[in-house]
Amino acid sequence: MLQLIKEHEQSIIYFFIIVSVVILLLLITNTLYKWQVKKANLEFPNEEHVTLHLLKSILKVIWIILGLSASSFVFISKDLYGQAAQNFWLLVYLGSVVLLTVIGGSVVQTLFTRKIQSSKITGTDPTSYKFIRSLAVIVIYFFGGILAILAFPSLRGTAHTALGGAGVIAIIAGVASQEALSNVVGGVFIIIFKPFKLYDIIKISDEMVGVVTDITLRHTVIRNYENKMIVIPNSIINKEKIVNYDLGDKKCCQWIEIGISYDSDMDLAKAIMQEECEAHPSILEHRTLLEIKNKDPKVIVRVINLGDFAITLRAWAWAKDYSTSFVMKCELYESIKKRFDREGIEIPYPHRTVVFKNANDTPSTK
Repeated sequence: MLQLIKEHEQSIIYFFIIVSVVILLLLITNTLYKWQVKKANLEFPNEEHVTLHLLKSILKVIWIILGLSASSFVFISKDLYGQAAQNFWLLVYLGSVVLLTVIGGSVVQTLFTRKIQSSKITGTDPTSYKFIRSLAVIVIYFFGGILAILAFPSLRGTAHTALGGAGVIAIIAGVASQEALSNVVGGVFIIIFKPFKLYDIIKISDEMVGVVTDITLRHTVIRNYENKMIVIPNSIINKEKIVNYDLGDKKCCQWIEIGISYDSDMDLAKAIMQEECEAHPSILEHRTLLEIKNKDPKVIVRVINLGDFAITLRAWAWAKDYSTSFVMKCELYESIKKRFDREGIEIPYPHRTVVFKNANDTPSTK
């Protein structure tokens, strides 16, 4: 046993040095991680430190893999040292590329995230920051993949082609479908021309109304008023007619439409609707100075239709924004209905007169 140890003394010492170095690197990594987390908690107490945890995990894996690769020299013959050394430096290169790529992507992600948070506080538009963040992270990981491919001689031709301007376009066009590319182009158009931005209230159809919560390279996310997320590809949303309640003037006009029976007092019904609208706390003064001087009513009520069984009245009620106007409309329908009941204004039900051809039957009304 002693003879065996003496014969392989250098190999055993080398192996224990490798193990000691790996353990030391793991301890240093843990120490640096705890120090960085403590420092980050002081500067950004409400921020999750996912990046630091990811870097710690990657470094641990790299140290262990390099340690195993270095210790393999103990178990192979000297004629294989050249190949083993080449493999070791390949692992060093790949580990460095992965580490730098993750660090670069994480730094960009963190910087833009903090910029977005500060823009919320200052009230500026964070839409461009979110889009550029996604684009920058993709570019960083793309070039990280290219640098990793360069480590393999058989794939270097592909990497050199991809690094060329035409090569980038060719690879993207070959890998991505036409629809995916149109989504990216659509996202760029949204950022450039700004038909809407983050936190705007938009309406695409009666079923798709809500707040824009995210704009990515592929899609736009809307949170509707049922708290459900609607994901719409950018290529589709660019083709739709969009109502943006926050673009330009935010004031919103709601139509309060109610049908009354032909037997009801139309003038009284109009007066009730006008009074209830003008008494609502959310009603907005929308008259011009001349209209105010002429004592025009704040809320106009007009007859807009003489239907089969009802006279339709419409009031134009203004509020400061869409959300306020929607709540106001709901409350006005309730208050006007109660006033109509008290004042004897009838809101009719649809009815039809059915005439039977048999002379012995009498007409019936439904």
